[in-house]
Amino acid sequence: MPTESGIATVTAAASVLLVRHPPVQVAAGLCYGRLDVGLLPGWEARANGLAVLARGAAIRMIHSAPATRCRLVAERLARATGQTLRIDPRLAELDFGAWEGTPWAALDRAALDEWAADPEGFAPPGGESGGALRRRVTAFWTDLRDAGQAACVLTHGGPLRLLYALAAGRTPHLLAPAPPQGSARLFSLDPRAFTPSAGTRP
Repeated sequence: MPTESGIATVTAAASVLLVRHPPVQVAAGLCYGRLDVGLLPGWEARANGLAVLARGAAIRMIHSAPATRCRLVAERLARATGQTLRIDPRLAELDFGAWEGTPWAALDRAALDEWAADPEGFAPPGGESGGALRRRVTAFWTDLRDAGQAACVLTHGGPLRLLYALAAGRTPHLLAPAPPQGSARLFSLDPRAFTPSAGTRP
């Protein structure tokens, strides 16, 4: 912005630390989204390391998905940093409905193919579509960006594949690779970054 001398200055953008919950205690190959699975032992050390990153990024707010695997880490992080914690349902993992707790190998192949062909419109029985996930995650990102406050976001693979793209100013894709469990990545919360409308299709 211009100063009284007429010389333009650049205000540094706040940081956003995007974090996927640590590894969980769940059988390999099991479908889970809203299923509230526990964390593997040792998650506390990961949370302590995350606190160091959060302090370095001057985090002022912590946002977490409601699931225990995110909330426990967020609560420990909030205690370690003294920052405010907000639980936001928009950060929840995709709701797989009747598929929750079922091995992927036991699910109907035709339904999985239908999902792969239309990740935006398809919803598992009693579950949520990719389009619904995109809309709520994009709404969260818009609020976060407009607030302009350095923040840490604890969430899941589904929301993060969209948030990574939004933070980088790219169009989010529902089939993009999800970051590994326990990963953390720092972005600049630049209000000039492109944010597509919630209904934008890849």
